[in-house]
Amino acid sequence: MAADSEGFERERFRMFQSSDERRLDLGLGLGFLDSVERPLLPPPPCVEVLPWKVSESDSESVKYTVEEVDLGSVKLLKGRVRTQDVFSLSNSDLVPGKYEGGLKLWEGSIDLVKTLESEACTGSLSFEGKRVLELGCGHGLPGIFMCIKGASAVHFQDFNEEVLRCLTIPNVHMNLPEQFQPMHSNAASSDGGPEIRFFAGDWSEVNSILPFAQGDLPAGYDVILMAETVYSITALPNLYRLIKMCLSQPDGVLYMAGKKHYFGVGGGTRPFLSIVQKDGTMASSLIAELADGSSNVREVPYSKCGMQYKEHRPKALMVT
Repeated sequence: MAADSEGFERERFRMFQSSDERRLDLGLGLGFLDSVERPLLPPPPCVEVLPWKVSESDSESVKYTVEEVDLGSVKLLKGRVRTQDVFSLSNSDLVPGKYEGGLKLWEGSIDLVKTLESEACTGSLSFEGKRVLELGCGHGLPGIFMCIKGASAVHFQDFNEEVLRCLTIPNVHMNLPEQFQPMHSNAASSDGGPEIRFFAGDWSEVNSILPFAQGDLPAGYDVILMAETVYSITALPNLYRLIKMCLSQPDGVLYMAGKKHYFGVGGGTRPFLSIVQKDGTMASSLIAELADGSSNVREVPYSKCGMQYKEHRPKALMVT
């Protein structure tokens, strides 16, 4: 991967409206988009997946093999399962409305973990005591990293319950010490580990079961993480609404990793950040731009609540 140039400074985003955005309607009263395609299938019901109730039949019917992921100063374990075993599909990356790609380890997930590590090293982000939500978690490596680094609560969300049961939960078990494992309750571990919970559902509805998105509790997650979630332009409205409902005010932060543009489906980090900018309630800046010559250019942007937010950090993250 090519690193950012030495003199790179964080960029305050100012996007221009794309043709894809003109065909999209956020329903947020912004007046700059037209219509949204609706999914052909109704979304699955929103459920909390309790790790101690994941049946033995899951592990018996799905082969789970373990691999090490080298993230520089951080080494995590990840599982590998076949979409054929879990969804009775050939090894497809995506089947809209049925399977949203959560069984594959996407590049953005690795980029995001490296970013979080760098942010901690420079003092730009403190993990201690933070309430964290990872959206579209899949393997859950960024959320697992936050568990290890001292977050008080880490909640994992994915579209598919099957992904949580067959991959995310086993990955959490493989990477965390026994005293940090999810308990037979929703409380944090008695040894000071984080509260770890798992939620399945569509972005249009899952806020109804996310604990810190509820009005009768202290509102909001301190940190929202997401990697490779902005690939579909038609999904961006629901994703952005969910983020606004879940992010704590006024200090909540969003870390996102993804491709600048996903060709053929219209999404990308830039279309998403254009939506953020036009809404005007969050300010964004770029941490890193990455290119390895084998895929589309990838970015790691950072967004914070508050229209007046301005921050100048050290030079951009250098990811190799």
